[in-house]
Amino acid sequence: MTTSDATTIAPPTGARAKLRQVGPGLLAAATGVGAGDLVATMVAGARFGTVLLWAAVLGTVLKLALAEGVGRWHLASGTTLLDGWRRLGYWATGFFGVYIVIWGFVYGATAMSAVGLPLNALFGGLDVRYWAMIAGVVGLVLVWAQRYAAFEKLMVVLVGVMFVTVIITAVLVAPDLGATVSGLVPRLPDGSLIYVLGLVGGVGGTITLGAYGYWMLGKGWRGTGWLSMMRLDNAVGYVMTGVFVVALLLVGADVLAGQDIASGDTGLLILGDELGARYGQWSRITFLIGFLAVSATSLLGVWNGVSLLFADWTRVIRLPHGRAAAGESDNRYEPRAMERSLPFRGYLLWLTIPPMGLLFLDSPFALTLVYGVLGAAFMPFLGGTLLVLLNAKRFLGEGRSGRLSNLLIGAAAALFLTLLAIDLVTRISW
Repeated sequence: MTTSDATTIAPPTGARAKLRQVGPGLLAAATGVGAGDLVATMVAGARFGTVLLWAAVLGTVLKLALAEGVGRWHLASGTTLLDGWRRLGYWATGFFGVYIVIWGFVYGATAMSAVGLPLNALFGGLDVRYWAMIAGVVGLVLVWAQRYAAFEKLMVVLVGVMFVTVIITAVLVAPDLGATVSGLVPRLPDGSLIYVLGLVGGVGGTITLGAYGYWMLGKGWRGTGWLSMMRLDNAVGYVMTGVFVVALLLVGADVLAGQDIASGDTGLLILGDELGARYGQWSRITFLIGFLAVSATSLLGVWNGVSLLFADWTRVIRLPHGRAAAGESDNRYEPRAMERSLPFRGYLLWLTIPPMGLLFLDSPFALTLVYGVLGAAFMPFLGGTLLVLLNAKRFLGEGRSGRLSNLLIGAAAALFLTLLAIDLVTRISW
């Protein structure tokens, strides 16, 4: 891979050196946990207590397997995930191009609103939509000006804040340890299947999983010598995310037991109010700060990572198919040049400016329908294409998948196909 514009460093040796390199996995895992996932976790806890704890743990394991597959492809193939999809044919890059444009337009409004809610709850003064617009512009400016090293430091600080605040909240409610442990035994209470699928599917990201490899390249990781470091990095990120989600489920099970909580992001404000009434305003403020950190990591991670994906897509679609399939193109991915590219900054603007109009309107039905279906279709697309890419001798030599990886990635793809089918049936019935 061309490294003329990026620093390539040697893999670390020793535990301390490896821990100092941890970063991209934290970013990918934290970016993928948005306010919607927190609400789904909280609702599951309120309705079923800790019985579905095992589903959150399973979701962490499956997302870890997918992220490991993405990272392994980048390191072992010497190319990006978009290069891999290009080798599969125009259908793969065509699907992703349609998906990322529609997804970005709708998700931009969703991400900004998720940051606007805790800002409004903490500071007041402005309507949520105006706080949301401010958040979007701040995210735009920060990502526009940043390079990977500064971006990672900011995100790690926010991850620390979100982790500490939710753990403090979980310790405060003092969950029943016996019930917590029993929740690790798989069970399906009546009416819980949809919540189980949501918990398994909602831990740690969708399209943001694809950004992981680009953050590795931005950090200077290249070649199969980094495989063990990549696995450690992924494990740290997803274990922290799993602990975070489990802690929130425990809080929801204790504080909101038996309540019928709304499925929107405002449900998190209800949890904050309940904490304030039970333990004092300091606990409400602590939780809202954590809510803000969660929403901010999602916004900043998407503004950076998905913009990199889009910029790489514009590079890959210009490659001749034969050379792309053979991996022989001279037009290869260069991290620093991509961060300054017109497509990267253009997609940043696409995420920020047009979606502001949706903050003043109800989401149009047709747009919401297409967005929902494409969103549900992305994860089986990712899992299925990873199975092909990571097992194809002509694409990958060292680093091909073993049985465990194939089993976990296949299980993830099957799970998300099930979620897609349920989503389609629900929409048609509606």
